[in-house]
Amino acid sequence: MDPAVLRADMVDGLESPPRDVLSDDAVATAMCTVPRHEFVGDERTAYADRDHDVLGTRVLSPSTVARLFEALSATDGDTVLIVGAGVGYTAAVAAELVGETNVHTVDIARPLVFESRANLAEAGYDGVLVDWRDGADGLSEYAPFDRILLEAAAVRPPRRLVEQLTNGGRLVFPCGTHRQRLEAVSSDGDRNRFGAVSFDPLLIDGEQHGAVERNRTAREDREHANRNAQSRRGWQFEWIEWESSLGG
Repeated sequence: MDPAVLRADMVDGLESPPRDVLSDDAVATAMCTVPRHEFVGDERTAYADRDHDVLGTRVLSPSTVARLFEALSATDGDTVLIVGAGVGYTAAVAAELVGETNVHTVDIARPLVFESRANLAEAGYDGVLVDWRDGADGLSEYAPFDRILLEAAAVRPPRRLVEQLTNGGRLVFPCGTHRQRLEAVSSDGDRNRFGAVSFDPLLIDGEQHGAVERNRTAREDREHANRNAQSRRGWQFEWIEWESSLGG
């Protein structure tokens, strides 16, 4: 069957009961346009409302993608950062919404960076920037962003991502561990909650597919240590001042 017909049927299903997860016309048009089969690799099932597994990552179902973009509320001309490049499908939808040169995406897994770049180029979105790095650090070289989409669960909004929002910007992420809800956080700290979701946790280097498992608290430990170092006012400072007074 013609992929364009399959895409139209997919979007119609997302807009109608029982799913009823898509009401934004711009998102509907974007999902009708992006050739999902170029990213999934299986034209027979690409437009079914189901997840796919590619290179150890989960390609989100169309209904989940629709929910993410409904919460993100990106408009033409917005600068967008997607943390979790995956195979590139979400970035392609974002490119249809805001323009491909306004979309930046990162992933901690090198194979997925290469896969995403190849898929986006093949599908006609080679203007999207795809970079390899720890997603919790964002992409400061291109900040600030009007919208940031984190496709991994965290117990709180990653500090570096919030810092890279424009005034009035919005970060959308799955909040929680076992029980997760989709949340939108604005640059001034306002938070909106949406429905329940289920995402894998935000990874640190060493936890990606094919790597040796490492302690998932390593990032939190590092950030905690940095905060303590910046706020410390204890005996070491008093000792330095005491030494200075002796020398004076």
